Amino acid sequence: MNEISRKPAPAGWTPADGTPRPPPRKPGLAPGLLLAVRLAWRQLRADRARLAAAIAGVMFAGLLVFMQLGFRGALFDSATNMLSSMRADLFLQSPLTQVSFRPEQIPRVRAYQALADPDVERSVPLYMSQAVVRNPETGGRRAAQIVGLDMTSDAVQFTGLAPLRHELTRPDTFAFDLRSRPEFGPIARYFQERGRYEVQIGNRSMEMVGLVEIGPSFGADGNIIMSETNFRRIFPRQASNTDLIALSLRPGADVDAVTARLRALLPADVRVLNHRQLVATERAYWENGTSIGFIFGFGTVMGLVVGMVIVYQILFSDIAGHLSEYATLKAMGYSNFYLAQVVLGAAAILAVLGFIPCLGLSIFLYDFVAKGTYLPLYMPVDRAISVFGLVFGMCFLAGLLAMRKLRDANPADMF
Repeated sequence: MNEISRKPAPAGWTPADGTPRPPPRKPGLAPGLLLAVRLAWRQLRADRARLAAAIAGVMFAGLLVFMQLGFRGALFDSATNMLSSMRADLFLQSPLTQVSFRPEQIPRVRAYQALADPDVERSVPLYMSQAVVRNPETGGRRAAQIVGLDMTSDAVQFTGLAPLRHELTRPDTFAFDLRSRPEFGPIARYFQERGRYEVQIGNRSMEMVGLVEIGPSFGADGNIIMSETNFRRIFPRQASNTDLIALSLRPGADVDAVTARLRALLPADVRVLNHRQLVATERAYWENGTSIGFIFGFGTVMGLVVGMVIVYQILFSDIAGHLSEYATLKAMGYSNFYLAQVVLGAAAILAVLGFIPCLGLSIFLYDFVAKGTYLPLYMPVDRAISVFGLVFGMCFLAGLLAMRKLRDANPADMF
């Protein structure tokens, strides 16, 4: 007699003696999460019109946040253009000065007292004020920031200033900021085409001998560099007071140690700052001393709220439209935690799909606005990462709020 082989029992088979079968093994956390995301994607893809509306809502919110943060950063960067362009080791400034275009004067003698420190090599006073510049083409007037300094000392540098120092020592000469706003007229272009020519600054006709690069700011649409002698020809004022003092240290000097010694040496009517601290002080004024920071911060929050409402409505409607399917999954044994993963997976997918085109459009708009406004608009990597985190958090919070609708998915009501 042939031997009959016994086949193994199929999965899920219960023996006739009533022995309970072992419970099915649940998938791990990562496979379960992947399964939930796949289900969320298929659920979103089932209604392409709703998916497109959700992506557009996320993209709009992200774009609004990008533009608010971009304008905020560009305005603060432009506000510090003048001080950022000054290159020196240390600066002496009045502790009463809040912003550079309205400086409080300090005694000029502090520049010579600072030379008592053995590591201070050069010290140069800087004079700052504003005067109107006449447009050579239309005759219109525009205010520009005027900076006067000793051209025989190189304690402070601007881009393009070094080859012009000798020329700027002559009477009634100046260097114009190439990056000034176009409202000043074709001053830079005329110089490049004709060479030196005269421009009216205040009530005085002066000769333009070169170009520097600084950039406009909140306080002024353009900048002009000249010697301190020429500065006093436009602004009659006492030579015993100055607005800012730049210090150049000996090579290899410890900046922090020199700063500490100067703070102990000099009277309390000046404060000693390095370049980073000088720029930070100026930026802090615009961030905290004006309403600009609050306005752009409020706009950012409003953009996130609008986006969260849009994503919430999309997810809530999606859950309501598939309530019977969610109830069926519950009846099959899927937990509420798994269904929550599906909803949050849909929120994460919307965040990614909405952010990618939003980033590309924001880079394009940054470049477009920068060319039209002369603001330093650019896309730093940390801003892109921060906005993605905000958009992801916005969609995640919307998903948490929409999950409440899952409580209505009751299998007893479906069958």
